[in-house]
Amino acid sequence: MNQQEQKQQDRQQSIRTLRELIGDIQTCMLTTHSAEAGLRSRPMITARHEFDGELWLFTHADDPKVDEIHQNPVVNVVFAEPKEDRYISISGQAQLVRDQQKAELLWTEGLDEWFPAGPSDPSLVLISVHVNEAEYWDANVKHFSDAVKALFFSSTAPRHDKLEWSQTES
Repeated sequence: MNQQEQKQQDRQQSIRTLRELIGDIQTCMLTTHSAEAGLRSRPMITARHEFDGELWLFTHADDPKVDEIHQNPVVNVVFAEPKEDRYISISGQAQLVRDQQKAELLWTEGLDEWFPAGPSDPSLVLISVHVNEAEYWDANVKHFSDAVKALFFSSTAPRHDKLEWSQTES
C-alpha cells in the first residue's frame, strides 16, 4: 500500500469511528465566533444522514450565526451522551448552503417546528461543516481516549497525513 492509499484508509477509518461515536445523538452544540460577543454556542439538531466527513445543520437565513459564519467560518461542534460517558468535539470549516434538494435529502422529523414550509422554506439555510479535526472521550472503552485526534483532509485547511491515536489509562 502506498502512502496516498494509507492516508485514504486512515481517513475512512476516522470517518467510521466518528460515525459510530455520534451514533443516534440528535442534538449538538455549535460554537461560532462573534466579533461583538466572542465565542457563542447554541444547541442544533443535526441532519440525519450517514456521516461522511461533513456534518449538516439547518438554520434561518436571518439568524446571527449566519453572519458569524460569513465573518469567520471556523466552528466547533460538540456532541454529548452523558449516560454513556461519550463526548465528541469536532473542529471544522462551516459553509452556508442554499440547496432545496439537499435540504429535502437531509430533512429530519421535527424540523417543521422551525421551518413550517418544510425543506422549501425560503428562510432555510444549510450549514455544512467540513471536519478538520475531532477528539473524543469515551469511558466505555478499555482505555479512556482523552486525546484521540481524527485528522481529516480539507481543501481550506492544511492537509494532515495521519491519524493520531493517543490512549491513556482511565
